[in-house]
Amino acid sequence: MIQHSVFTILSQADIFDNMSKTQLEMIAAIGELLICQEGEILVRENDRSDELYVIGAGHVEVLIDPSLVTSQAEVMPQMLVVELGAGQVFGEVALVDQGIRSATVRVSRKDTVIVRISRQRLMLLCDTYPELGYKLMKNLAADLALKIRQTDLTLRQYQLLLAKA
Repeated sequence: MIQHSVFTILSQADIFDNMSKTQLEMIAAIGELLICQEGEILVRENDRSDELYVIGAGHVEVLIDPSLVTSQAEVMPQMLVVELGAGQVFGEVALVDQGIRSATVRVSRKDTVIVRISRQRLMLLCDTYPELGYKLMKNLAADLALKIRQTDLTLRQYQLLLAKA
């Protein structure tokens, strides 16, 4: 297996774009490298946790429980929303609102490499180094805006399909 470093993984993620080498090294120092196996659950929908995850290699599936928004009595299986790969992040909403998780995230490939970063430690770093914090929050806002636009487009496509039915 290829050797991965937290610094290298972070340097390839858009959420850490425009960070200096020193800033990336500081963030890398608080990151935890995980090697995960297929089927492993990293985050559960409706749980409280506030870590940010960066995918270094492999893939994860983002799943939602449709029974939370339907009155149907039968238990419905989890639905795949998206599969994420290297350089992508999840858990970024928890950095903002510390709310419950909006989806379950399950590892979909063996030997998936993930960096987990504690919100508390990251926010302390941002408070201590405001320039780093500004860059991170700017990148975080751009990441969330892109995801909102993609979700909006998906919803519009579903509306069109339903209107034709």
